[in-house]
Amino acid sequence: MASLRERFPDTSSRVPRHTAPEINDRIRRETERRVDYYATHIGEIDGRLRALDREWDIERTLEANAAGLGLTGVLLGVFADRRFLALPAAVTAFLLQHALQGWCPPVPLFRRLGFRTASEINIERTALKALRGDFDEAKAQRHGAVRALLEAVRRR
Repeated sequence: MASLRERFPDTSSRVPRHTAPEINDRIRRETERRVDYYATHIGEIDGRLRALDREWDIERTLEANAAGLGLTGVLLGVFADRRFLALPAAVTAFLLQHALQGWCPPVPLFRRLGFRTASEINIERTALKALRGDFDEAKAQRHGAVRALLEAVRRR
């Protein structure tokens, strides 16, 4: 019998866990290829970071897809045939399944189309910021703060 953790994986791993390994590998390789490119094109990183801010992750894509299908089903159910109300009911069930398990019927399609999780997008964002040197100043500030702390302790 599967444990609760296996049935309901954490948010960051649930979609990759239910994605074919070759799709996860392709997404990872594409991210690595982009980061490798920007390692030699540092001046273009700001533009890529802006693009990442606009990139839709798989959660947002699923939510928009579900909302569109749900609204369509309700409108068709009200104005055409009540049987169309089954569509928003099914969409709601799939959303619940996705929220709990990280899988629903559109996930494999969206993953094949290249939609990434927020964690996968943030990996690229963080790598690009590191290449740009964003963390160098933080390291220097932390070092300075440690030095000031030690000076204060020594004066006591």
